[in-house]
Amino acid sequence: MDSEEDMLDAHDMYSGEEDDFYSDDYKDSDDDDDDDGEPDYGFVEEDADDSAMIASHRSQKNFCVLKEEDILKHQMDAIERVSIVLSITEVEASVLLRYFHWSVGKVHDEWFADEERVRNTVGILERPVVAPSDDTELTCGICFDPYPPEKIASVSCGHPFCTTCWTGYISTTINDGPGCLMLRCPDPSCLAAVGHDMVDKLASEEDKEKYNRYFLRSYIEDNRKMKWCPAPGCEYAIDFVAGSGNYDVSCLCSFSFCWNCTEEAHRPVDCSTVSKWILKNSAESENMNWILANSKPCPRCKRPIEKNQGCMHMTCTPPCKYEFCWLCLGAWMDHGERTGGFYACNRYEVAKQEGQYDETERRREMAKNSLERYTHYYERWASNQTSRQKAMTDLQQLQTHNLEKLSDKQCTPESQLKFILEAWLQIIECRRVLKWTYAYGYYLPDHEHAKRQFFEYLQGEAESGLERLHQCVEKDLLQFLNAEGPSKDFNDFRTKLAGLTSVTKNYFENLVKALENGLADVDSHAACSSKSTSSKSTGCSSKTRGKGKGSSRTGGS
Repeated sequence: MDSEEDMLDAHDMYSGEEDDFYSDDYKDSDDDDDDDGEPDYGFVEEDADDSAMIASHRSQKNFCVLKEEDILKHQMDAIERVSIVLSITEVEASVLLRYFHWSVGKVHDEWFADEERVRNTVGILERPVVAPSDDTELTCGICFDPYPPEKIASVSCGHPFCTTCWTGYISTTINDGPGCLMLRCPDPSCLAAVGHDMVDKLASEEDKEKYNRYFLRSYIEDNRKMKWCPAPGCEYAIDFVAGSGNYDVSCLCSFSFCWNCTEEAHRPVDCSTVSKWILKNSAESENMNWILANSKPCPRCKRPIEKNQGCMHMTCTPPCKYEFCWLCLGAWMDHGERTGGFYACNRYEVAKQEGQYDETERRREMAKNSLERYTHYYERWASNQTSRQKAMTDLQQLQTHNLEKLSDKQCTPESQLKFILEAWLQIIECRRVLKWTYAYGYYLPDHEHAKRQFFEYLQGEAESGLERLHQCVEKDLLQFLNAEGPSKDFNDFRTKLAGLTSVTKNYFENLVKALENGLADVDSHAACSSKSTSSKSTGCSSKTRGKGKGSSRTGGS
């Protein structure tokens, strides 16, 4: 198998594993195929060694990847079905389907409800508006020149136009964009549709190619359960099966994204949190926070100034050149030994004690804390993204070079080294999950202390397990790659790595389930504890009242 096929095989295994990484109740995509029994598209051919492993994941995929030939087959099948059922030409069927956004069911419903209305609306005329003529010359409706009948063309309405004018009209409309798919007769008063047969007959090769491209893309862009892969340069589309609750999909180009918001895959964090986080990373708000936390405005020109030396004597940049004290912002000429010298300011300390700087300092301290908090989460978010990209590079290196090398040195078939690929794929997925948990943590309210503690515990356990796995597959593997021959410790390494992979997966399953439940386990545990405490308290007070009554009766007797 060449390296590219290896990469696709591993990715196919990974994308299937990604779906069952979080839950056990995924729908079988085969159950949701169209009623004409179309196959599950988009999967590359695997070697015999890989097929059993990958097959176990395929049944759990809630999407399938469509290549260009798959999309064309879907289109042709839909056109043929409509053409046969409605007894119309395939050109007319394609016009109907484009108008009704490629919904076969919608076409049938509307057609049988009111065929005449549909024909008039879409532009499929039963009889021509202009009766055929037996004249030896016909006048073009655009250039008004006479032409022999073989130089004249028309659609179902019968309006005559010369082939030259038709070519110009079609070319102009195609160059205007996808609206050419709803092309009508050039006559302003006519609504007759122009089908792809006229384009094939009269358009230039370049215009045909553009038209066919628009025609192909319309099937995906008009379909609510299909989308193009948003990766740059990718030509694959995704057919999504709703209802599983998992919106993360993986294209054959190795790009994973969220079906709902088309951002990169971010489960278990919801789309709203991801949107806010991405906006915050790209916004100027953090720049303003940094300026507020680390600079002060010049008392004269109000430009922000950063203090880059220890001395409190500040000089604003030209043309202002105002000299002032960093602490109290007073004029420097009023400062000297009696006010504390170069490194302190007694005026500031006295004013601070009198409360003159409380509001300004409070705002600056808040900005500083906010910036430090954001930096804490952003650095870890970015660090896990970098680690994930490095892991993907290492996986590719393993598949293209190291796997064969390891197989030769350890005298082990490559089919028995899949546990290393599984470890790398698990690392890549866990790095993605861990990355987005930091965005989740940033927006977790500070006042929910129990939830934050529970979240940080789960996150810490998962991160610890991931680091052990990553170190094992990244560093421990080197000794076997660099060995001169087979090592007796290789089987121990296999057991250790497989165990770490399983444990890490369990850690992340727990983390993902907890976040998707909104850390509800904390609330239920708190409610149970509160109920238990209340029951005990009630029981104690009842016993106390019972003892009181008993002693009262005893006293009475």
